[in-house]
Amino acid sequence: QVQLVEAGGGLVQPGGSLRLSCAASGSMFRIYTMGWYRQAPGKQRELVAAITTGGSANYADSVKGRFTISRDNAKNTVYLQMNSLKPEDTAVYYCNAGIATMSYWGQGTQVTVSS
Repeated sequence: QVQLVEAGGGLVQPGGSLRLSCAASGSMFRIYTMGWYRQAPGKQRELVAAITTGGSANYADSVKGRFTISRDNAKNTVYLQMNSLKPEDTAVYYCNAGIATMSYWGQGTQVTVSS
């Protein structure tokens, strides 16, 4: 079992940047596929980005070219670098770890993009 702790959310102006981090407990981090999801008020939770154990990444069309997901297995941490932020990026961002039928979620961190 893995515990996930997210950090890095906050208030940022449109066009700004923010980096989210998700630190995982335990020694099995490297075997999990990691993902970032977000949920805005009145919206369903959606996948933003995911990265496999081998480092392959994919992104939602809405963030492609602006966001970058990465992982540092030595630090048991996954990151989401968010650039050129837009007001529509405002949401609670959640970290997810998955393997087989198991799925774990972080507590979420609020990202607000506003002038």
